[in-house]
Amino acid sequence: MDSYYLYPGSVFASKKPHIVDTILGSCIAVALVDPVLKFGSINHFMLPRWNGEGIPSNKYGNIAIPYLIAKMLALGSCKTDLRAKVFGGSETGMPNGIFHIGERNIELAMELLKKEQIPVISHNVGGTNGRKIVFYSATGEVMVKSIKHTELLEQKINNNKV
Repeated sequence: MDSYYLYPGSVFASKKPHIVDTILGSCIAVALVDPVLKFGSINHFMLPRWNGEGIPSNKYGNIAIPYLIAKMLALGSCKTDLRAKVFGGSETGMPNGIFHIGERNIELAMELLKKEQIPVISHNVGGTNGRKIVFYSATGEVMVKSIKHTELLEQKINNNKV
């Protein structure tokens, strides 16, 4: 099975089975699974909303989630078959989460999925630790490993060297 590293601001969508992994702090990964067609896709966004300035990109949740849904539909899924899994949104940076980016990312993901009528069947969000996510696109299974803030920085540094 092929593997794929999902960088921040990226979306992975393919009917071909993959193992997709990513590292999350305050960022969110939304995985969409189609249990009928037996495949899934995943995104990794950093900030909740694009403010309308510059170029819209998948680093913003309000861009990345609709794009992820559109990719699933383009690959043949029916929207009513889609199920979501949401991960990340920790407050790993500023003391006391001064900007509350993780919390705002979680709220946006849940709000948009509810608006799109896509049920969230599992989630692992919030807290102060980062997460390593391993997503099996053929089954929709997700493995989550908690990562302390110092380990999170080391993992991000190492992944950027690759």
